[in-house]
Amino acid sequence: METELSKRLGVEHAIFGFTPFPAVAAAITRAGGFGVLGAVRYTAPDDLARDLDWMQDHTDGLPYGLDVVMPAKKVEGVTEADVEAMIPDGHRRFVAKTLAEHGVPELPDGEASGWRITGWMEQVARSQLDVAFDYPIALLANALGSPPPDVVDRAHQQGVLVAALAGSAKHARRHADAGIDVVVAQGYEAGGHTGEIASMVLTPEVVDAVDPLPVLAAGGIGSGEQIAAGLALGAQGVWLGSIWLTTTEADLHSRALTAKLLAAGSGDTVRSRALTGKPARQLRTEWTDAWDDPDGPGPLPMPLQGLLVAEAVSRIQKYEVEPLLGTPVGQIVGRMTSERGVQEVFDDLTRGFERAVARLNRIAQRSR
Repeated sequence: METELSKRLGVEHAIFGFTPFPAVAAAITRAGGFGVLGAVRYTAPDDLARDLDWMQDHTDGLPYGLDVVMPAKKVEGVTEADVEAMIPDGHRRFVAKTLAEHGVPELPDGEASGWRITGWMEQVARSQLDVAFDYPIALLANALGSPPPDVVDRAHQQGVLVAALAGSAKHARRHADAGIDVVVAQGYEAGGHTGEIASMVLTPEVVDAVDPLPVLAAGGIGSGEQIAAGLALGAQGVWLGSIWLTTTEADLHSRALTAKLLAAGSGDTVRSRALTGKPARQLRTEWTDAWDDPDGPGPLPMPLQGLLVAEAVSRIQKYEVEPLLGTPVGQIVGRMTSERGVQEVFDDLTRGFERAVARLNRIAQRSR
């Protein structure tokens, strides 16, 4: 699975693995792929530095990258407190009512809510970059479109490639115009924020739109055969995220959530605004149903929704309230039926790729 892009980055297989867990990202890199650590949960620069130190010690000198979430347009002088003040009281009451109906306990006194979706704020993302550029990251990816021009320039000055996710050919062309080096064509099937075009349609459209820039296929990919299909459509690699959630190196902090993922089928996800305010594919739960109910107040726009539900999500996760418990995940969840190590997943991907290529070669030979 070697392509021009994988050769350029010095990796054996053109498999780019996005994950919020340092142990998973490092294992992907050691297995011959390219681990990409998601930074959105790091609101304290010291925490990111700690985990990048760990990555340095556990990647055997092999390349890895970082994924941030920052808007292309700058908003001056807006703080998190300013944004929180914009949340309507009616929505706060709806959250409290939903949690009460399911008997979700309050957090203990003095315990702050855990992961807060504040990585969207530019000042948070920039603090992450100030840390990251002190490390030999080989790729910087942005999940909210093209990073601001000065960030692209700074990355290029340090020899770091810049990638951006696109859900349409139109978005991909904007990335190319912004000087992006790699476009990730993320289809409708993907976990997390995603658009409305399926991967099989989107990938070749984006390849044609940004040629000769390299494109990574993403969304619903979790087998070697699918990787072969992505390369056949013109991609120079694949971007995988959901498939790593049930690896033994992942740290979900919840056996109940892992069990839900292992039991879920490909039809058990939904694109909902319940988590962040933007459409994001995730496990369908009574929490997403409540927010998608036309009789409810409906989700707020990003970033208000993420700030509104941050504490609620922390409470649901802490007490493992099964009916409400969910996570962003793609439709590939139907293939995630057992816990396996990252290396075992990689071995399965490479074997599947070899089977697919051999099958196509046999077809080609018979047609001569």
